[in-house]
Amino acid sequence: MTIISFIAFTALVALIAYRASRKTNEKSADGYFLGGRSLTAGVIAGSLLLTNLSTEQIVGLNGSAYESGLSVMAWESLAAIAMVVTALFLLPRYLKGGLTTVPQFLANRFDTSTKTITSALFLTGYVVVLLPVILYSGSVAISGMFDIPEAFGVSNTQAIYLCVWGIGLVGSVYAVFGGLKAVAVSDTINAIGLLIGGLMIPVLGLMAMGDGSVIDGLSVLTSEHPEKLRSMGERTDPVPFYTIFTGMMLVQLFYWGTNQQIIQRALGAKNLEEGQKGLLLGSFIKILGPIIVVLPGIIAYHMFPDLTSVDQAYPELVSAVLPPAFLGFFAAVIFGAILSSFNSVLNSSVTLFGMDIYKQHINPQADEATVVRKGKMFGIALAVGAMIIAPFIANAGSLFDYLQEINGIYSIPILTIIVVGYLTKRVPAIAAKIGLLSGSLLYIVSQFFLKPHFVSQAVAQAKLDGITDPSALAVVESQGYFGLHYLDVMAILFVLNVLIMLLIGKFYPREEAYTQAYTKQVDIKPWPYTKAVGGLIVLIVAAIYIYFA
Repeated sequence: MTIISFIAFTALVALIAYRASRKTNEKSADGYFLGGRSLTAGVIAGSLLLTNLSTEQIVGLNGSAYESGLSVMAWESLAAIAMVVTALFLLPRYLKGGLTTVPQFLANRFDTSTKTITSALFLTGYVVVLLPVILYSGSVAISGMFDIPEAFGVSNTQAIYLCVWGIGLVGSVYAVFGGLKAVAVSDTINAIGLLIGGLMIPVLGLMAMGDGSVIDGLSVLTSEHPEKLRSMGERTDPVPFYTIFTGMMLVQLFYWGTNQQIIQRALGAKNLEEGQKGLLLGSFIKILGPIIVVLPGIIAYHMFPDLTSVDQAYPELVSAVLPPAFLGFFAAVIFGAILSSFNSVLNSSVTLFGMDIYKQHINPQADEATVVRKGKMFGIALAVGAMIIAPFIANAGSLFDYLQEINGIYSIPILTIIVVGYLTKRVPAIAAKIGLLSGSLLYIVSQFFLKPHFVSQAVAQAKLDGITDPSALAVVESQGYFGLHYLDVMAILFVLNVLIMLLIGKFYPREEAYTQAYTKQVDIKPWPYTKAVGGLIVLIVAAIYIYFA
């Protein structure tokens, strides 16, 4: 029954996506990369959420909640605010410029080589980090739900390999041969299923804790684990509260406002009004995110306190509380979420390569059909590379923390040059190149050379001083790098890069002030209620933090 419902739901989604996208001209750049610039608010919101809410979020963030509690909800709650900022500030400018990729703006504002460097940074991050993490975390979830090692008589490692290549091959078909519209439509259907299934898991978990009563389950959670229900993280937690005001919002603004895999959905909007409504609808739903990606981890902590890996928390809870009749459906939804993130990143990679590298540098005379075809070939190669790398992430620790820290190599430098590019008119191209390179190199040196050195020295000294308690050593470790969290490092480098770019702009300004042209690709009349709804969302997020403080 489980297998039948899994196959049936997966096939239904594929059929609907095919029928919805078959009339789109996939041989044109707009048709393949942006769904013909025809996406409406509901499709944009659903695709945004499912692109984001994959297993590296569901498994990884619930694993962090298992370990550290409610404070990790900052990754979800502050995302809502970042989406509001994107709707108000960035999206109008993107659509005014008729962009297909975010780096295209950098070519207009600075120069072609700045665009190429940025696209290369995106692609490197996607193939080395993001795609493998999506594949690995998805494989952990699917293997756990279906008990693949037992079903096929293989080891856990072999099961991960099977799942990685299965997910990767199916996802590649969606992304490489379907285009953005097929991806977006399948995302929307799976988003509905994920909201239904995702909300079922904590409800069933609380019922299991409360002998059939959700209220009693909540009572058990609040009385036995009050330390897990604080919104404000301590210095030793993955998200200390003060980092919300340092690097956290910068990471969120990069992800929701400038990351190609995410913003490509809004770039495909039929007009600015639909794009803004889609972002704000997604933002409002994102406020409910902690119920799906944080609360189950805390419930799992109560039910399975001795797990060997925190990333086992969510699969264990699903297997324990979900009735067998629903397991196939929910596994299909999770499979859809995995595919969504994988094929969204892959589609964005194809877009970046085709538009910003192949068309720009390899074959400038290529027609749109050739650009799409070469992009697809690149996507296939990228997918194979990610499938090869994915199983080696098994020893990376907490998946979500690993992903966020590694992403800092390219996220903050790219955000810096986009913000400075839009807010200034005379900062020259050389400033953007220096900002990109210095931001990436300084972050690598800081987090992967200096930090391990100083932390190991501090821990060694603490042990010499007789400190052996693990919690005390964790405090020493958190303070061993001058008390700096990696989010603090991001904030420091962001400010430093902005200052460097502004100084270069002061002494070596570009000859002519930059003025953005309106390409008239879509109507850019804003939705009249954007500011009011955005303000309401910000107030709700603040109220949630105050309530759980």
